[in-house]
Amino acid sequence: MLDSKHLAEGGIMYPLIIGFLSGAASGVIMGLLSHVLFLLKIFKSSLITVDGSFFFRTLKVNSSSQSVFAAGLLIHLVTSGVFGAIYILATSFLKLDATTVGSSLLISLYIALLYLSMLIIALPIAGEGFLGRKSGAFTWFEQLILHVVFALLYYGCLKTFLI
Repeated sequence: MLDSKHLAEGGIMYPLIIGFLSGAASGVIMGLLSHVLFLLKIFKSSLITVDGSFFFRTLKVNSSSQSVFAAGLLIHLVTSGVFGAIYILATSFLKLDATTVGSSLLISLYIALLYLSMLIIALPIAGEGFLGRKSGAFTWFEQLILHVVFALLYYGCLKTFLI
């Protein structure tokens, strides 16, 4: 499905753009929800703050709370968009339809993989510890809620724009 003829005809470009935009929109909402719940002291961490803080800490640059928020939101937007596009590429490569009735299960499996990657790889790299334990004992549950929200929004966007 990803052969050069298919790509030359633009067959994958529209779905890829929709995948990126759907992922970016879902990720921004996910990130903002995380941040609002953090500010309300319901969650112990904000994805946006974690991303932005990691960015500035990696660059060894001082930052304000506004710059951490802006950088974190941008990072979350781009990474979510990329993950949205990867789903479209993967389904195309595997010759699966990204928006069939069974795709809700496929999207759920993909988001579950992203969730586990967040807990086991991304949060520890960002300095939050295994399963995000430095932020709190229930970070794994906060992340589960956020990834379910992401999955529902992403699936909704794909169903709306790819049919």
